Amino acid sequence: MATVTATIGPVMVGVAVAKSQNFSKLSMRNSKISSEMSFISSQLSGMTGIKISTPQFQKISPDAISAPLRPALQPVARRVCPFTGKKSNKANLVSHSNHRTIKRQFVNLQYKRIWWEAGKRYVKLRLSTKAIKTIEKNGLDAVAKKAGVDLRKK
Repeated sequence: MATVTATIGPVMVGVAVAKSQNFSKLSMRNSKISSEMSFISSQLSGMTGIKISTPQFQKISPDAISAPLRPALQPVARRVCPFTGKKSNKANLVSHSNHRTIKRQFVNLQYKRIWWEAGKRYVKLRLSTKAIKTIEKNGLDAVAKKAGVDLRKK
């Protein structure tokens, strides 16, 4: 709805211009409204203190209709230790009234850079603290071989 208001001293004159809701005839509707607005403004041109307000229309382009491309989301690391297979546990928080709320008990996973002797480089792994102790005791190659983890991909 476009509104034209003209102020003549204390008297205010308002004229409303209706528009169609059909989006397929957007350009025809805009031209019709603009011609009506020019007609009304020419009729009111002799009056002083005229204020004409119209809503701003944006032309819809085919590019605006399609959503912008977003980069693929990074996969979230699972909270599972690759060497020991430890994963989160479901538990109940029990209140005084014996109301049970399910909570998760997560594994204590740490990012650790460990020297891999066979590859002559550091390998960054996300390990449980139990796995770190086992690697310190038995060595990285032995623990990785037992767990079936390929260190070349890390």
